[in-house]
Amino acid sequence: MPKRKIKQFIPLIIFVVVIAAAVFSLVYKGKSIEIGSGNEFLSPSAANTPEIKKSPISGLSCENGDRRPVAVMLSGDAITRPLSGLARADLILEMPVITGGINRFMTIYVCGDPTEIGSVRSARDDFIPLAKGWDAIYAHWGGSHFALDELRSGVIDNLDALVNPFEAFYRKSGIAMPHNGFTSAARLLNASQKKGYRLESNLAAYPHLENFQPATTTAKTLIVAYPGAFQVKYQYDAASNSYLRWRGGTKETDKILKTQLAPKNVVIMRAPSRQIEGQYNDVQVEGQGAVAIYRNGEEIKGTWKKSASNQKDRLSFFDEKGREIEFVPGQIWIQVVEPREQITYE
Repeated sequence: MPKRKIKQFIPLIIFVVVIAAAVFSLVYKGKSIEIGSGNEFLSPSAANTPEIKKSPISGLSCENGDRRPVAVMLSGDAITRPLSGLARADLILEMPVITGGINRFMTIYVCGDPTEIGSVRSARDDFIPLAKGWDAIYAHWGGSHFALDELRSGVIDNLDALVNPFEAFYRKSGIAMPHNGFTSAARLLNASQKKGYRLESNLAAYPHLENFQPATTTAKTLIVAYPGAFQVKYQYDAASNSYLRWRGGTKETDKILKTQLAPKNVVIMRAPSRQIEGQYNDVQVEGQGAVAIYRNGEEIKGTWKKSASNQKDRLSFFDEKGREIEFVPGQIWIQVVEPREQITYE
């Protein structure tokens, strides 16, 4: 084609290219085009939305969802009530440290960052495999010689108040020893970091219900017949789909938040115990046994399991058909009881 005729078509070609570019811009305005990314037609906000982190224990969304859990031993003695830091725990385990006598707590924190946690008490050997199964850093104030022998072997990363690394613990004035030992989430995380402990979680998440409604509006009561001042009662509240907690006949409250404890899930885990020396107790928390879980206003019976050969295996719960039980997102409270302990639910 003669050059003169080609020049005649140049304005038309430019016009067509401009129109095509304008149409393309209108159609894909605001789109992110990154060839080969799989996000070619996602808006910038969708393509760059950060992953929502969730606690592997509570199932609740939080900024700290991928942070390694911290487990803290707390007193169950009546003189120490109300305890500080309970309401902010993802999970609380209550277990006898004397058969038919005193209970002690272990609180697990992922999402919660309480400014005060206490009264902190000693480590016991049967709490250690549970803490290890939850991939936790274990915080305690001394311990039984059974527990301390295990901890010295390096079985779990731990913070001992008797050593008090990097001022992780402190004593409060005006409270009698040994009940005046306290800590905080910030202190424990600071000490863990400075000791070089891993702070990212490796814990396999518990399954949680996604779409649910309370199974009943009836206010049912669950009573755990621990002896005397340790007796526990839960009153199901359908409006909040939670279980209001009493201990020794009075409301269980958080000292800092001044609120009554109201976990979303209550687990009754049956496991035998034995006295191993003097007042030291040992509960069989590895293996399997009967369990009843109360969530969403209903009772689910089944089996708890925890590998005896692999302490990294977390405590798990299965229904009568062998399916892992899903929790309601929120706090979990585990009550460890003797196989024949009286439980009332009505």
